[in-house]
Amino acid sequence: MNAIRNSVRLIGNVGNAPELKEFENGTGKNKTIQKMARFSMATNENYVDRKGERQTNTEWHNVVAWGKSAELVEKLLQKGTEVVVEGKIATRSYEKDGVKRSSTEIVLSELLVLNKKTVGQEA
Repeated sequence: MNAIRNSVRLIGNVGNAPELKEFENGTGKNKTIQKMARFSMATNENYVDRKGERQTNTEWHNVVAWGKSAELVEKLLQKGTEVVVEGKIATRSYEKDGVKRSSTEIVLSELLVLNKKTVGQEA
């Protein structure tokens, strides 16, 4: 049961082209490059309101991938791609322009591409 204490699985669409960054770790011969990919993802929940009209509620999620997962995200995902994302929820704090802020993200552990948009295809 410990493996499911902080886990999330989402099915939705990539909201923007993944942003890739590289970080250097270590020095000299021990220097390595670590990759990180970040993208937003939309999930939709459909329901019928009191008037009998169909409504859609869209939630946006920030997803972060590291290492080999980041490389896969870079190769496979683009805006509009439908995916299943599995990972854990992580909250981080940072300061921007002298203001403390926090961000909640999904740290990717598993990725399944349900469809892949072709370049130039509308989202």
